Amino acid sequence: MDSWDDIRIFLAVARHESLSAAGRALRIDPATVGRRVARLEQKLGQPLFAKSPQGYALTEAGQRLLPHAERTEQATQAASEALAGQTGRLSGQIRIGAPDGCANFLLPQVCAAIARENPELEIQILAQPRVVNLSKREADMAISVSPPSAGRLSVQKITDYHLHLAASDAYLADAAPITGLDSLSTHRLVGYISDMIFDRELDYLSEMGLEQVDLASNSVSVQLNWLRQGGGVGVVHDFALPAAPGLRKILTDEVSLTRSFYLVRHADDRRLDRMNRFAAALVAGMRAEVARLEALD
Repeated sequence: MDSWDDIRIFLAVARHESLSAAGRALRIDPATVGRRVARLEQKLGQPLFAKSPQGYALTEAGQRLLPHAERTEQATQAASEALAGQTGRLSGQIRIGAPDGCANFLLPQVCAAIARENPELEIQILAQPRVVNLSKREADMAISVSPPSAGRLSVQKITDYHLHLAASDAYLADAAPITGLDSLSTHRLVGYISDMIFDRELDYLSEMGLEQVDLASNSVSVQLNWLRQGGGVGVVHDFALPAAPGLRKILTDEVSLTRSFYLVRHADDRRLDRMNRFAAALVAGMRAEVARLEALD
């Protein structure tokens, strides 16, 4: 292996486990990726991947090579940052993975502010109803509602945020009075699809002893729009309420939930000034934006 191009081809296939996905990530034809992998294996004199209908899995030789390739990737990124850092501005591409609510109601305004200060920076937001896999480089960093306990990751708490039960004014005007949690048995509940809740911190209704969900989605945005359309009662992020006029918090003395956002990064990326500076701006921006929006609701 004698070039950065060899390394990035190898890493892409190792992370995406298929030629087509690696090709999309690299923006080159999958057939070209396959030829480059075959040429690399021939050059090294041993197979790096075991091919099967399920995809490309690392062989023992590939697993030995992986950490060395990742260190080379880190060194290349650090060198690029050292040169780019002369401008004092961030540049290049950074992808953030985040749960749906954060991706829709916090990150757009926070990242827009960062982008205005760094016009050469390309920011991508990956909104996912699941945990983003950083080891496969689905994203450069991720926002999580629970700190991960495994993997070579660094974790930083960003901020607490709050959630309450809410319903639309139109729904509350026509529905039976809501006097407490017990009275919700006669109301339609909006919430998550139970078998698609990817983090126990998101199982809000079960925590309240409310098991029956009448209108369910794995998307926070869909749930919010159902509530806006008078679909029923559901849990809403306080920071999302300013974007949903006509929704009103209910039972605030009885129900008030607190959760936290965490910034999760590759442990090795802590050595990269560019990533550190972006992470600092992201954390500061999210803290300020959560505080601002929660003060408005």
